[in-house]
Amino acid sequence: MEILDVFIVGGGPIGLACGIECEKAGLNYIIVEKGVLTNSLFNYPLNMTFFSTSEKLEMGGIPFMSISHKPTRTEALEYYRRVAKTWKLKINLYEEVKSVSKEEDVFEITTSKAKYHTKNIILSTGFYDLPNLMKVPGEDLPKVTHYYKEPWPYIGQKIVVVGGANSAVDVALETWRKGADVTMVLKDEGIDSNVKYWVKPDIENRIKEGSIKAFNHSTVKEIREKEVVLNTPEGEVAIENDFVLAMTGYRPNFALLDQLGVELSLDEKRQPCYDQTNQESNVHGVYLAGVVCGGLNTREFFIENSIVHAEHIVKDIVGKK
Repeated sequence: MEILDVFIVGGGPIGLACGIECEKAGLNYIIVEKGVLTNSLFNYPLNMTFFSTSEKLEMGGIPFMSISHKPTRTEALEYYRRVAKTWKLKINLYEEVKSVSKEEDVFEITTSKAKYHTKNIILSTGFYDLPNLMKVPGEDLPKVTHYYKEPWPYIGQKIVVVGGANSAVDVALETWRKGADVTMVLKDEGIDSNVKYWVKPDIENRIKEGSIKAFNHSTVKEIREKEVVLNTPEGEVAIENDFVLAMTGYRPNFALLDQLGVELSLDEKRQPCYDQTNQESNVHGVYLAGVVCGGLNTREFFIENSIVHAEHIVKDIVGKK
């Protein structure tokens, strides 16, 4: 029975960074990704531009060249493809982890394609795969989506955008500029304060002039075939609607964390327990890397400040080995 040194769950940028450090250290490892390479980036809006500059997203000594100061989704997908190819990383795509168990110091991992045994697990699963549901009647209708790709399907349509953070603002502005009739549903007083500084005045002016309608301190109560019912400070309001784009955020794979026995904080963040010096969780041999470390607080960890997790983890594994 082959026993790996490291089993990496997640083939995003941080998972690749962990693979690179394993290559450097000569460890026997595998990266397993349930979707495409850098699956979360692939699912981003087609025209998305990163907050970070390209040099801050670099890894493995490979320069990240982009046309403008901040790279696009397509440029990032190409860059990380080249990273994986250059380092000859051991990656299995379209393979999902189904169950994990541990006997003494060895983990047994069953995936959709095989069974593995490993001494250490690195969870770099991100959070983009599991949207936060509104849990309202009608959320399962075909016209409702928690993901956004491009504006073209919404030309001339009455759409409701739920949320006031960056993704919701981008969706509202882009669809409005292509001819959609846009209504935003904001749970607080106006747009989120953390919205990109160069975009925030744009969306606030569009709302102020009435080009984009907005309901503050409001939530969705029910979604119907031809309308959406809102809870507003003035009471229930029903508006005509063709599509609902629920930009309500995403969450980590808590089921996998629970299965591994990783403890979570009892507050609203549900942050996993781990040692910040080496990224090891309360479960010996289980390490956390990237945004999964933040639990429901998905604004603390990014690619640029999580790449270093890979170095800390592999250094600890090698030290123990």
